[in-house]
Amino acid sequence: MLGEQVLTLLLAATAAPLALAYPAPDPITYFKRAVNPGMVISKCNQPGMLALAYDDGPYQYTSQLVDILDKGGAKGTFFWTGTLYGCIYRQAAAVEKAFKSGHQVASHTWTHPRMGSMSASNIRTEMTKLEQALVNLVGVKPAYIRPPYLDTGGQFLPTMREMNYRVITNDIDSGDWNNQSPQQAQQQFQRAGAGGMGHIPLMHEVYPGTVNTLTPWLINWAKQNNLKLVTVAECLGDAENMYQPGNFTKQPGPYNC
Repeated sequence: MLGEQVLTLLLAATAAPLALAYPAPDPITYFKRAVNPGMVISKCNQPGMLALAYDDGPYQYTSQLVDILDKGGAKGTFFWTGTLYGCIYRQAAAVEKAFKSGHQVASHTWTHPRMGSMSASNIRTEMTKLEQALVNLVGVKPAYIRPPYLDTGGQFLPTMREMNYRVITNDIDSGDWNNQSPQQAQQQFQRAGAGGMGHIPLMHEVYPGTVNTLTPWLINWAKQNNLKLVTVAECLGDAENMYQPGNFTKQPGPYNC
């Protein structure tokens, strides 16, 4: 019994300086560490924020959407493809406009395939083709992706981990892709409420109702509820990692898909 007591005292004495030397991380540091490549994230890790996020562009409404966001003092995140609604290079002016306005430029793959059924090699091709297009247009490679159809199966997550991509899904579905009206989408946000950790909604910039009706309503709703309208990276406390590190070389033009 005496030996056990001595051992307990020795262990306690040893642990005390260790605890002093290695204090627990503050919550912000903890959250930043939690935003790891290859990990699926569906919601902000901070309260008081709303991250407006749009898939499937760039398209004919992109420039107009940027104007609406800028007028409302909002920052958005654009998950873009290379060819889904026409060649990305045909929307070069809108892509540059969004980037220069401080919105987050992110990946939605080159051709919008189901990534969960693809080989790691084909997944990499989908990613690198869009990366190069964005380097050609605005000089950066994204570090965030929302996979088409929210498909994260198969080799997708291990490949994203290797490629240093944060994987985003959503916690609110606007339903615009499923013929839901902007008014029906508004009800989804009202049901979810403005409390708790911030929302990352699934929306698509290729629908005029989402651009012209839902987005202005969301900007007003956010202001009424004292929510800051930020990029996905910022709502995760990860704004400094929005893009891949390094300097990248633009290919000589002209560009085509």
